[in-house]
Amino acid sequence: MTTTIAAPVAAAARPAHRNPQVLRWLGAFTASTLGDSVYYLALSWAAVSSGTPAQAGLVMAVSAVPRALLMLFGGVIADRLGPRRVVIASDTVRCLVTLGLAATLFLASPGLWILAAVALVFGTVDALFLPAVGALPPRIAAHDQLARVQGMRGIAYRLGAVLGSPLGGLAVAVGGSATAFTLAGVLFALSLPLLCTLRIRPLPAENATAGSTALGDLADGLRYVRRHRVLGPLMVVVLLGDLGFAGPLNVGLALLAEQRGWGAAGIGWILAGFGTGASAASLLLTVRGRVPRAGAVLNGVMILGAVSIGALAYVPLLPVAVLVALSIGVLAGLSGVLCGALVQTACDPAYLGRVSAVSSLGSLGIAPLALPLTGAAIGHWGLGPVFVAGAAVCALSGVYGLAVPALRRAELPKGQSPARRITAGA
Repeated sequence: MTTTIAAPVAAAARPAHRNPQVLRWLGAFTASTLGDSVYYLALSWAAVSSGTPAQAGLVMAVSAVPRALLMLFGGVIADRLGPRRVVIASDTVRCLVTLGLAATLFLASPGLWILAAVALVFGTVDALFLPAVGALPPRIAAHDQLARVQGMRGIAYRLGAVLGSPLGGLAVAVGGSATAFTLAGVLFALSLPLLCTLRIRPLPAENATAGSTALGDLADGLRYVRRHRVLGPLMVVVLLGDLGFAGPLNVGLALLAEQRGWGAAGIGWILAGFGTGASAASLLLTVRGRVPRAGAVLNGVMILGAVSIGALAYVPLLPVAVLVALSIGVLAGLSGVLCGALVQTACDPAYLGRVSAVSSLGSLGIAPLALPLTGAAIGHWGLGPVFVAGAAVCALSGVYGLAVPALRRAELPKGQSPARRITAGA
């Protein structure tokens, strides 16, 4: 005999922006993002003050290695142990490490080796934190609110990026790197009580990884992504978009400002334009909660954003460059939050840590490898051709996404998610 039991989700009727669980998660994420921004500014200042520019660059690059190597296993750990535990452990380690480094710098001048060791620890923790923080929303919000949660997360991320650097700079100016590391540690500490009071909803597939090995879970997760009609193609779109975007907007932007005579202030204005546009896109999804024809819109704005990226290299005036950067921010921000929303809503929650890891690996592990190649290419061919080449890769991602029917027709959920049904055979 087969019995079907309808189990409505009690929290589903509450919008994300009125859900205390979501707001606690958002507050913790914002504090953690602010702490990250302050930490990276303090680390770069301490490294530049303690060694040569080449040594400082090496210290800053150390964290990328464990992050790239361990990110996929970080997703496995998030799915096996639960994302809340992993996020709490990650922010606890970051809090203790930064406060310990601050105390060391107050008492002595230990040199670059301790900065490199801290960067290595942070890279390892990032490999655990990033997949876990992406896997938390389905545990605290209704299925039809996940897109809105992604918009709220985008706003919090931009807020942390915009406010974190000035906070870190002020702390360095007041008391040096030690004070800035202290501030970062306090910000990480602020996230912990919010995370500890989160009430996590169990998922139907909670024990899907029981009895398997970590390698088996990883292989299972990669097979799940490869076979999924939406997520597999979406990961290709994300990777191509990151590869095309990373070089021009990181290495190329500084060289463009130097060639045009805009200086560091010009870079700041352009980045402010980009950040404003990206924040506006996140706000759009936060307010609306849903964009119709999400798959088609995602890939369409990828193509439009590619046009803006290619045009940026040929803009002669700073105000025009700021406006172009604003359009890039709106289009890239919209595609980014839509990617995150589709991952959240299309993925089986039992695999979300691993799928988030695959998605993050492209932007944080593989795309940075293009940065040295971008610098060399600009030196050989100039800014214009390299920006156009990056734009072409971004456009290719959108064309590919539109060519895949399942991704092109992908939709975000409408209205109330249906009651979960648990079927048990007897």
